[in-house]
Amino acid sequence: MTFDLLIGIDYSGRKTPTSRTPALQVYAAFGDEEPHRILSPSSTEKTYKNWCRKEIAEWLVEQAEKKITFIAGIDHGFSFPISYFERYGLTTWDGFLDDFYEHWPTDQEHTYVDFMRDRDEGPPDRTGSNTDYRLTEKWTSSAKSVFHFDIQGQVAKSTHAGLPWLRRMRNEVGDKLHVWPFDGWTIPEGRSVVAEAYPSLYRNRYGKGDRTADQQDAYSTARWLSEMDHRGFLTRYFEPPLTDDERRQCDLEGWILGVG
Repeated sequence: MTFDLLIGIDYSGRKTPTSRTPALQVYAAFGDEEPHRILSPSSTEKTYKNWCRKEIAEWLVEQAEKKITFIAGIDHGFSFPISYFERYGLTTWDGFLDDFYEHWPTDQEHTYVDFMRDRDEGPPDRTGSNTDYRLTEKWTSSAKSVFHFDIQGQVAKSTHAGLPWLRRMRNEVGDKLHVWPFDGWTIPEGRSVVAEAYPSLYRNRYGKGDRTADQQDAYSTARWLSEMDHRGFLTRYFEPPLTDDERRQCDLEGWILGVG
């Protein structure tokens, strides 16, 4: 086993960073055990509360501070297509995160993606076409563009809501957390990892039982990570079959774990 804890997170860009929603779900497996549902830290024995985005980021930071290692697959885009970088003169992923945050500070209280899009002065001037895809999305049969809002199965809203939290986690824990592949395609020994996940790649492998669709997406991500790690195959997915030029492109665009 490479990791102690394998985590699947089904993400949502609904409402504000502190809004609780059943669309946010977290499942985790210790080693090769069956993934189980992780409840929001605000839940008690008598009162169940859904997660909010702020809590998920804080929980991952807490895990990164522990002596265990984990990998978390999160269901939102971690970056934008190379055309976006070229259009706005961006040359690094960290620079992209900082620039994006100046225009889309969606981790701030009372701020949310639809508010930014519908405000009187117009949406932020950092955007792209809904037909603009990253290479990793082109390598799948159904992945949506990170700019394609207001459709079923959209990833645009969750991506625009989640990117500032990646930036904040990165600023808080530094090199205790390896954001794959931006910090390198190879994972240093003993390092915890967050990676972009796409539950459509994994969900049909496992029976749904009585789980909701959002719970199934988080469960299947955690279970796939656990199974691949237990079989000794997970590290292979950190090295997708890319040419040198493609890899340089994806150093900025990122990659969905499991595509390849």
